[in-house]
Amino acid sequence: MPEKANNYFATQPEPEQSCLLFLRKTILQHSEHITEAWHFNTPFYYFKKRWLCFISYDKKTKIIYVSVVNGNKIKHRKLVSEGRKKMKIFYVDASQDMDIKSLNEILQKACAL
Repeated sequence: MPEKANNYFATQPEPEQSCLLFLRKTILQHSEHITEAWHFNTPFYYFKKRWLCFISYDKKTKIIYVSVVNGNKIKHRKLVSEGRKKMKIFYVDASQDMDIKSLNEILQKACAL
C-alpha cells in the first residue's frame, strides 16, 4: 500500500477514520485484482490496472463517499450522479452502519464493466 495513502487514513479524525479504513478494506478485499494507488491527493482503486473508484472525504462537511468511475453505466438505487457525466457516488455516513451489501453489489457491477 502506498505510504501517502497510509498517512491519509492515519490522520483522519474518528469516527471518520474507522469508516474510511473499513471502506478501504472492503474495496481491497472485494477482488484480488483490485489495487490501491495515490492520485489527486486521494486513494484510488484499480481493477486489473484500470480505474475503478476512489474514496473522498470532505473534512468541513464530514461527507464520505466512494466515487465509481464509469458509474454512469451502472444502475443501482444507492448510486447518484448529482450532475456528473461519468462518475456516480455512493454516500457513506460514518455515524451509521454501512450498507455493505449495496457497496459489494456496486463493486461487482463496476468490476464487470
